[in-house]
Amino acid sequence: MKKRTLGFWEIWNMSFGFLGIQMGFALQNANVSRIFQTLGAEIEDIPILWVAAPLTGLIVQPIVGYFSDRTWHPKLGRRRPYFLIGAILASTALFIMPNSPVLWFAAGMLWIMDASINVSMEPFRAFVGDNLPDHQATKGFAMQSFFIGIGAYVASKLPNILTYYGVANTAPEGIIPDSVKYSFYIGGAVFLIAVLWTVVKSKEYSPEEIEAFEDVESNNYKEEEKSQAWFISNGKTHVRNGTIVLIVGLASTYLIYKYQLKKDLYVLTLGLLSLGGLALVISGLMQKSRNFKNGFVTIMNDFQNMPKVMKQLAWVQFFSWFALFSMWIYMTPAVTEHIYNSVDTTSVAYNDGANRVNNMFANYNIIAAAVAFLLPLMAKRTSRKFTHFLALVFGGLGLMSIYFISDPTTVNLEWLPMMGVGVAWASILSIPYAMLAGVLPSSKMGYYMGVFNFFIVIPQLVAASILGFLVSKFFNNQPVYALFVGGISMIFAGLLTLRVKDKITK
Repeated sequence: MKKRTLGFWEIWNMSFGFLGIQMGFALQNANVSRIFQTLGAEIEDIPILWVAAPLTGLIVQPIVGYFSDRTWHPKLGRRRPYFLIGAILASTALFIMPNSPVLWFAAGMLWIMDASINVSMEPFRAFVGDNLPDHQATKGFAMQSFFIGIGAYVASKLPNILTYYGVANTAPEGIIPDSVKYSFYIGGAVFLIAVLWTVVKSKEYSPEEIEAFEDVESNNYKEEEKSQAWFISNGKTHVRNGTIVLIVGLASTYLIYKYQLKKDLYVLTLGLLSLGGLALVISGLMQKSRNFKNGFVTIMNDFQNMPKVMKQLAWVQFFSWFALFSMWIYMTPAVTEHIYNSVDTTSVAYNDGANRVNNMFANYNIIAAAVAFLLPLMAKRTSRKFTHFLALVFGGLGLMSIYFISDPTTVNLEWLPMMGVGVAWASILSIPYAMLAGVLPSSKMGYYMGVFNFFIVIPQLVAASILGFLVSKFFNNQPVYALFVGGISMIFAGLLTLRVKDKITK
């Protein structure tokens, strides 16, 4: 039994929900730094305030993926219950976020909003892997990229569109402008409607059909039955490695405290290293005590035994998303300070610059939508990994070019850097997932797609930890240099793509 080839409109319907999801993400990415600054955040504190977004993804996505692999609702199926619940929560959060009265409330709402968006988004990746045969995977993820580009373009343009029609783009100190508020309201409504469309118009294979596919599909992932002795031995390894990581994390945390380094670094040492080490130790102790038939141990061991291609793509993802996060955090302060020469959030210059950033974000997303279906064609003529390499190089050069623009009136600001970023964005959202889907078992598609998010989230946590430190200590608090570092990171990610052992070479 094999998965049937789906028609254009079937792929369209199953991807349509991403239109709403990306409207939510785009509003967040383009406006949250503006909201934080309006509520009194300093430039060096913005990265640590953003840490909620990747941290919630790190926790939520693998858990949602793990449980969605094991879910079956007679009417809603396997993944669609999570689409729906996440959409309801995220839409509510989008209505509340721009009404945040104080900075700490806005930071908390970012946490809730991002967690809710992740609940909807994670199963969408697995949804494509579930429903499409391998030869249609690139096309399916390209369709998602198309809707991501369109949704993000519209969302990024909303404040400017509303300003054009007379909605206020400035407000008294500490108050979010109406142009931002109404943009979030529109985004929340579209989010829910678009996800409902996919829930109603799409179908899913039953668990029995998925199991049948698993029997006949060939992939690079082979899982052997593990004995009790294997779990005990593996538990000892987890305890040893986890203890080392935990000690390194705690020691580094102490040094940051002793030498009064930036508090952002605690995210890296206390968050990633210490908590990661503790999770390994707990997993190891549970396995040594023969308590290995539970979800936590399964999640930890499956992470350890992920396919080789996934490990190779992990490094590509790390440096790609480090670059993207530097852009999302610092594009608004970089443009307003480096090009518009303003750090006063109540000034016309600052808010004109912030709206210009919305245009820039809109442009890279519409470019991504435009090239989304060209990438599979190029990948077919060359290879998926060469196409991804080329796209990432273009993106890196685009980010670096911001440094060389000083005239706020030039149209090059909105288009030249964003052309490269748009091509890279389209590829980042499709090609790595297409390469990954072909080597994952159907029974663990949701979980591994969630784990793959680690390599999106961890670089974002690293960026949130060190970019503020780098900007303040080495770049004289000039955020444009963070974009330059991001460009170098993206080019390096492109070079790493060339070493991926892709299952499909053409």
